[in-house]
Amino acid sequence: MVAPASSGAATLPVRPQGRRADPSFASTAASYGLALLVGVALALSVFPLDFLFPAAGAPWRPVGDAAQHMVAQRYLIADAWRWPPVFAANLNTQEGGLNTAFADSIPALTLLLKALRAWLPEGFHGVGLFYGLAWAAQPVAAVWALRGAREGRLLPALGVALAAASMPAFIGRFGHAALCGHALLLLGLGFYLRLVRRPTPGRWLGAGALQVLALLVHPYLAAMTLALLGAVPATRLLRGQAFWGAAIATGAAAAAVAGTMAAFGYLGAQGEGGYGMFAMNLLSPVWPAGSWVVGWPWSPQLDATGHGGWEGYNWLGLGLLGALVAGVALRPLEALRMAGRHAGLLVVMAGLAALAVSFQVGFGARIVLDLGPAPGFLEQFRASGRFFWPVGYALLLGAMVLLARRAPLLCLGFGLLQLADATPLRAAIAGWAGQREGWTLDAPALRAELATAQRLTLLPSWPCVDQRTGGPTYVLLLETLALASERAVPAGTMYVARWRTPPACRDQALAEAPLAEGELRLILPGAQAALAPLVPEGEARCRPVGALLACR
Repeated sequence: MVAPASSGAATLPVRPQGRRADPSFASTAASYGLALLVGVALALSVFPLDFLFPAAGAPWRPVGDAAQHMVAQRYLIADAWRWPPVFAANLNTQEGGLNTAFADSIPALTLLLKALRAWLPEGFHGVGLFYGLAWAAQPVAAVWALRGAREGRLLPALGVALAAASMPAFIGRFGHAALCGHALLLLGLGFYLRLVRRPTPGRWLGAGALQVLALLVHPYLAAMTLALLGAVPATRLLRGQAFWGAAIATGAAAAAVAGTMAAFGYLGAQGEGGYGMFAMNLLSPVWPAGSWVVGWPWSPQLDATGHGGWEGYNWLGLGLLGALVAGVALRPLEALRMAGRHAGLLVVMAGLAALAVSFQVGFGARIVLDLGPAPGFLEQFRASGRFFWPVGYALLLGAMVLLARRAPLLCLGFGLLQLADATPLRAAIAGWAGQREGWTLDAPALRAELATAQRLTLLPSWPCVDQRTGGPTYVLLLETLALASERAVPAGTMYVARWRTPPACRDQALAEAPLAEGELRLILPGAQAALAPLVPEGEARCRPVGALLACR
């Protein structure tokens, strides 16, 4: 066929109907660049530099769960390389060492820091650094997930970046750095959207690697990303498309996670159980705790179980809820079609929400439905309220996609609303990260004792402390270990949430044993009356160091 002669006017290419043009490189770079700028700016505005990049010798102490994670990281970084690589032989030596993954050491980051330890300052750990990385990655991952729905324009990208960085459940991870890794959930949704459309080998490899990475950040996140991956064959099945290949690939990813768990010593661990104790209240997603616009305080959260509502805190934020309502109102038929196209994901989201609510269903301050004892395997998921997190992000992406195709400026508007509404939450976590509580122990004197110690025996040890009445003793134990971790002095005891062999109380035998060469035996106030008289030659070898009794 001969083309018609040109008459001087340029011939314009015609874009096939029903296909969106690929975004330009400039738009792509701007979307990711602005998202990264949002994340870095928020991280630097919330977390002090000495929190992000800590060192030994600080005049203030870490508190709560963050102290436990810091101790585990420092000991793992300082220990020799061994197998499994997350094992620290220099901590919890009474039990033969510690799998630091059971103390939430974030192996994915800590093993990298261990490889770089020759260039790190003494006493460095990555707890604060992980917060900074998580906050910087969150909006970038949200943009990547949105582009998985083939929405690559700048305004929707900026809107989803702002909204994702301001998700209340993400910000509310005070003291638990590993569980700030919500960017992994957004990446999981992005892989789902890409794989359900075009399941290439490269995408499956990337999705499988994500599962292992999530495991090495926190097992709860791995369970959630695996559920998102399982939505791929489910959606393809419900669409009437070929799904066996996706099912086999999902099984291979699950096998990779199981293999990593076996190799790294995760399997066989048990914890305290209590599925449903830390569940999500039915009202939590729409209960505006911590909303700046509504003016409600962040704490206390809704609680019907009697164990506090923090783990079940899932307020979605006014920006997300507004975007969802507006998107459905503007495009109701498209919302229904979208739900139908992603029916497998919808089923998975319903299952995760049911897990989050648990077998004791709370509505406000009351249990409105009790389904009785849960199956034993669910006892591993004590903090079940966390499982709603992927549901919130799926709702965010769906709302932004609906708005982007009719009113992209509203994406930005609702993202800004979400950002503003989360102001009290950012202020609260900034206050937590900036607190500088002084040591309750005589830190300079204890550091001097630890400087010449070759091993540390702490009495009472963790298994011997009554969980109901031992709160002050727990605090002192963790504070002492925090000081010992600055030099990673091999220590006999450590608190962990899970264990392979239940720890035994042997304090009497430990106190009666002769003092070894280089041993520093520290006895805390609550145990001095019972254990100090048992120390051989205790009157000559023990002396007070602040409130502690130090025996050499």
